[in-house]
Amino acid sequence: MVALGRGQYTVEGESGNEYLVDVEEGRCSCPDHVIRGVRCKHMRRVAIEITAGRVAPPSFVPSTCASCGGFALVQPGASEPHLCDVHRVSVGDRARDRETGEVVLVVAVSPLRADEVAVPGSETSVAAYETNEAYPDADPVVGAVYPSVRVTASGARPDELRVYSFPVSRLKRVETDR
Repeated sequence: MVALGRGQYTVEGESGNEYLVDVEEGRCSCPDHVIRGVRCKHMRRVAIEITAGRVAPPSFVPSTCASCGGFALVQPGASEPHLCDVHRVSVGDRARDRETGEVVLVVAVSPLRADEVAVPGSETSVAAYETNEAYPDADPVVGAVYPSVRVTASGARPDELRVYSFPVSRLKRVETDR
């Protein structure tokens, strides 16, 4: 099965014939649907594959995850990097640092690779940084802060928060009830 976009899918039948299923129009090019006008097995198969997340739903297109090379669903024209459900983080997400176990707050997602971005104040790339060596060099870089604010006698100092750069696969999104 192949998602063609705009709610259309090609499905290979048991006979080896290929049929065009249009989810948005509720049509299939197979004889069963064309002649009898019923919801055929090809339409049901597309619905099952969409529900299982194995093919792109009508409003999304298939892509490749920039971190793991796996399957990613994105909206048409979505900006890079395209990330799968495992690696997708957005600004404002909380994520757990796989190395320290601490929770960070995502403040930026970059299309640049970890081997292209230098650690601030260093000539070392994010990918070559000692605690990031286990993660892919091609990982997109995520900027995050540890959500602690230093409180002094003069009050909170959020201006002292430091943004750290991480390879995206080093972080695991923390699911929240919003």
